[in-house]
Amino acid sequence: MGRLDGKVAVITGGARGQGRSHALTLAREGANIVICDLAAQMETVPYPMGTDADMAETVRMVEDLDRRCVAVKADVRDPEQMKGVAEKALAEFGKIDILLANAGIFSGVTAVEMSVQTWQEMIDVNLSGVFYSIRAVLPHMVKQGYGRIVATSSMAGRGGYPNFSHYVAAKWGVIGLVKSIALEVAAHGVTVNAVCPTTVDTTMIQNDAMYRIFRPDLENPTQEDARAAFTSLNPIPVPWVETQDISNAILFLVSDRARYITGEAISVSAGSAAQNVC
Repeated sequence: MGRLDGKVAVITGGARGQGRSHALTLAREGANIVICDLAAQMETVPYPMGTDADMAETVRMVEDLDRRCVAVKADVRDPEQMKGVAEKALAEFGKIDILLANAGIFSGVTAVEMSVQTWQEMIDVNLSGVFYSIRAVLPHMVKQGYGRIVATSSMAGRGGYPNFSHYVAAKWGVIGLVKSIALEVAAHGVTVNAVCPTTVDTTMIQNDAMYRIFRPDLENPTQEDARAAFTSLNPIPVPWVETQDISNAILFLVSDRARYITGEAISVSAGSAAQNVC
């Protein structure tokens, strides 16, 4: 018996990285999965984004766990496309029990040098995309009297970080959004929470552009060159956590063990949250 037997989970940004890890973790506990992903490159993102092949691989891996997985190519910036994802999930499974609003992008640039496009795409994906994803599933969850929603914020949503003001603004916004919607639906059996990871070992941070931000003194820094700088963020001396560490926190939040937890922002931060006041 799994903790999520019979549940249906929708996961945005499910092609790879944290989204894939969440899909596999929930599937191991008995959930059927719907993933969506842009599966295309955005001009302002300095690392390779997920692909159709990545989506297909996530589907295969979930199906290898003897659970169903449906993949939908969709852009979280488009509210109509997110409504379409919810409609697809309902057509395939008849219900939606869990939403993981996980899709996100990252880039680094000073506020003065940041283009309007870079600012706008960050807000559109990392904040508006969370809102559109939640709004797409919420009427169904309220009607059925049950739902578990977890949005991916960040430790950057609990502090300030130079060169990432657009990302920080979006991730702070996610926490405010989660807390507000949690109050709107608390009487309807729906919980809404956020997870706040420190750096996670995915392509979002394992790329040359990020290494240059953390080691501006080097022309072409490597992962090893940047390792100490990443480690300096975390009181537990690790440069990054694994995707499974975030998935474990999400599994708790969507399980019955967290039935009275809502409106919270749960840090998986290797101790860095201990340095913040909020």
